[in-house]
Amino acid sequence: MTTKTKQAKLPTNAFQSEILERISKARTNAKKVELLTENRNNALVSLLIWNFDDTVLSTLPAGRPPFKPNEAPAGTEHTSLRQEFKHLYNFVKGGNDSLNSLRRETMFVQILETLHPDEADILCLVKDKKLQEKYKLTRSVVETAYPDIQWGGRS
Repeated sequence: MTTKTKQAKLPTNAFQSEILERISKARTNAKKVELLTENRNNALVSLLIWNFDDTVLSTLPAGRPPFKPNEAPAGTEHTSLRQEFKHLYNFVKGGNDSLNSLRRETMFVQILETLHPDEADILCLVKDKKLQEKYKLTRSVVETAYPDIQWGGRS
């Protein structure tokens, strides 16, 4: 006889990395949809749109930029993607096209250096539309969980 152990809900201020890790470990798409729905927040939606919508075009160079990861212990001396997502428009086409490349890349690195390393990793993956290389998540699952997202026509 097997017993299922129910995982505790994540806190409302959980890192996006914690949410994505939990979703990635879910064994069924139905469970992934449930977890996406349960943990929906503006930062997560923005990251998923940037990653999965082909019309969201990054204005940053491809690849992982050189930056010094924030080595402070979790829960201290970090910002989170939940706080920084409002600045992401600066890094996509049509968001803030008046920024020059050097300023844009400097801003991006500054954000990466304030984030927890796992959150910085997510931002680098999303920028290059490679989130699904680390986390087991598909656009189809996201579309099911968030039917209100309008895909396409963003750039």
